[in-house]
Amino acid sequence: MLTLPRTTERAAQPYVAVRRKVSIPFDGAIGPAMDELFETLKGRGIEPSGPVFFKYNVIRMPELEIEFAVPTALQVADAGPLVSGVLPAGRYAEVTYLGHYDDLMDVNAVLIGWAKERGLAWDATAAADGDHFACRMEIYLNSPDEEPDPTKWETTVAIKVRD
Repeated sequence: MLTLPRTTERAAQPYVAVRRKVSIPFDGAIGPAMDELFETLKGRGIEPSGPVFFKYNVIRMPELEIEFAVPTALQVADAGPLVSGVLPAGRYAEVTYLGHYDDLMDVNAVLIGWAKERGLAWDATAAADGDHFACRMEIYLNSPDEEPDPTKWETTVAIKVRD
């Protein structure tokens, strides 16, 4: 199931992440990145303040630069091996999907097509190494550990719109 795409205002959100350069398919990179993220968080006494998300910084298909991340209540000054940042405040186009993660490329395509029809432009720049996004993410509102039925996995795809 897919919600209707919409625009929404999001507040700035601190986060910490493990940054990786990967190629599609990147399933094999997820487990090690998430293990590193949560082991480091635990070792530093940092608690996530919301669900896991993947932030797509640079896309040059099939190559991607991704941050495997969690939000935090405050910005982390010394994140050690982790990346510490702030998701930018502003207007985002987003859609929420219930279903298997294998469908997320199609979900992204739906959101991109919807935005194009409405004349929305992404807050992104094109460069030789790919498209650099101010903020493009998939937010995993639940996980296979919490919900074993993949038809009930809930993911929001959100991309920052240019002001």
